[in-house]
Amino acid sequence: MATDNRINFWRRNPKVPGRYPKDTKPKFNNLKSKKACSFHEFACSTNDAWDIDDEEDENFCGTPFPASFAPSVEETTASVHNQKLRHQKGDTESALPHSLTPPRNERHGLQKDNPSECERVNGKFVKSSSDADLNTSSVRSPLQKQQSLPVRPIIPLVARISDQNASGAPPMTVREKSRLDKFKQLLASPNTDLEELRKHSWSGIPREVRPITWRLVSGYLPANKERRELVLKRKREEYFGFIEQYYHSRTDEHYKDTYRQIHIDIPRTNPLIPLFQQPAVQEVFERILFIWAIRHPASGYVQGINDLVTPFFVVFLSEFVTEDVENFDVAALPLETQRNIEADSFWCMSKLLDGIQDNYTFAQPGIQNKVKALEELVSRIDADIHNHFKKYEVEYLQFAFRWMNNLLMRELPLRCTIRLWDTYQAEAEGFSHFHLYVCAAFLMEWRKEILCMADFQSLLMLLQNLPTIHWGNEEVGLLLAEAYRLKYMFADAPSHYKR
Repeated sequence: MATDNRINFWRRNPKVPGRYPKDTKPKFNNLKSKKACSFHEFACSTNDAWDIDDEEDENFCGTPFPASFAPSVEETTASVHNQKLRHQKGDTESALPHSLTPPRNERHGLQKDNPSECERVNGKFVKSSSDADLNTSSVRSPLQKQQSLPVRPIIPLVARISDQNASGAPPMTVREKSRLDKFKQLLASPNTDLEELRKHSWSGIPREVRPITWRLVSGYLPANKERRELVLKRKREEYFGFIEQYYHSRTDEHYKDTYRQIHIDIPRTNPLIPLFQQPAVQEVFERILFIWAIRHPASGYVQGINDLVTPFFVVFLSEFVTEDVENFDVAALPLETQRNIEADSFWCMSKLLDGIQDNYTFAQPGIQNKVKALEELVSRIDADIHNHFKKYEVEYLQFAFRWMNNLLMRELPLRCTIRLWDTYQAEAEGFSHFHLYVCAAFLMEWRKEILCMADFQSLLMLLQNLPTIHWGNEEVGLLLAEAYRLKYMFADAPSHYKR
C-alpha cells in the first residue's frame, strides 16, 4: 500500500515542475502558510511531479553541443558580479570586529527566500539574476563600505578559487615561510620522505608547492627524484594513447548514454566560475571522464564524479598561472602544457577513485555504508541531534548521500575543498575513512541551527544549503581538528558504536 501511495504521489500531477497553466499564476504565499512537520506532510503538500520525458533526449547524438549551449566567460563573469552585489549587504554585517563571518542565524536569512525565485550557489540559495536590476538601490555607498572594513581581509565569495594567502591577504608570515622552506627541502631530496611530507601536508600545503606535493602524496609520482620526469612522460603518453584508442567510441551505441550524461553534467560543474565554462576546459573534462568511465566498467560514469576532477585541474593549472585562476583563459597556454595538465588530472583523479570505487558501483554500497556509519556515529556523539532528526522524520540519506557522493564539494567553496584535500591526501585512507569523521564534525558545526528548526522542511532546507560561502582556511582547519578528535576517540573503539 505504501508503495502504491508513493507511485500515485509522483504521478499525481503530469505537469513539468516550474510550469503553470496559462490562466493561472503561481501563488508563492501558500508555501509559507503552513510548514510541514514530518516528511509525510511535506510530501503531501508538494505539487511538483518530476516526470522524466525521455522524448527530449531522442535527438541526442554523440557530437558536442553548439558553443551557444555553454554560457560565455563574459556572461558568467557578469553573473558572479551580480551575486557579489547581492551579498554586499550581508558583507556589512559580516565585517564585525570580533568575527570574520556573521552569526549563523543571520546568515540563514538567505534560506528564507522563496525557493522558486532562488538559485543555488555552493550549497546556498541566493536571489536569481532576474532580480539584480531591482535591487541595485540596496548596494552600499563607498562611505558605508569604508566604515565596515573588517580587521582581517574578507575571504572571497563563491567564485573565488584562490586561498587566503594568494588573494590579497597580508604577506607571508615567518611561520608560513618556514613551512614553505621545509617543503622545498623535502621535495629537493634525492628520495623524498613521503611520510614526512604527509606529516607536513596535514596542516595545509603552501600554494607554491601544492602541485608537485599532490602528485607525490597521491602516489602518481615516485619518491625518487631522478625517476619523476621519466614517469611523467610515460604516464602522459599512456593517457593520450587511451584517447586515441577509445575516445572515438563515444558515439557508439554501447557508450552513447555514458557520453550523453557526461556531456550534460559538465556545464553544471561550478557554473559560477568562468574557468569551467570555457569550451577548452569542458572538452578536457569530457575526455577525462569518458576515458575513466570506459576503463572502469564496474562503475562506469556516475553523477558526482565530474566534481572530483575540478580540484586537481585547478591545482595543476595554478602551476602555470600567477593571476586569478578563476578568470584565466586556458586556451592561452601552450598546447603541450594543456595536455600535461589534463593527463595529470586524469591520473590523480583515478588514484582517488581507486580508493572509493565502491561508492559508485551498482546501488552505491560504499555510500550506503558510510551514511549508516555516520548515523551511528552521530547517535553516540550527540544524541540530541540524532533524536531531533528522528522526531521530524529526517533520514540521514536525505542530506548525507551528497556529502559522501561529492566529498562535501557541493557544501564548501572550491578553495575550501582544495585545503581539505591537502589533509585527505596526507591522511591514511583520507577519502574513504577520515571523510566520515569530517562529515560528523561538519554536522556538529551546525548543532545550534539544527536544534532551532522545528519542522521537516526547514531542517532539510538547512542541511542541503549550509551557509559556508565565507569559509576559508581557518574554518577548514578547525573542522579538520574536530574530525581528528572524533577519529581518535571512535575509530579504534568499535564498542562506542554499540548502544
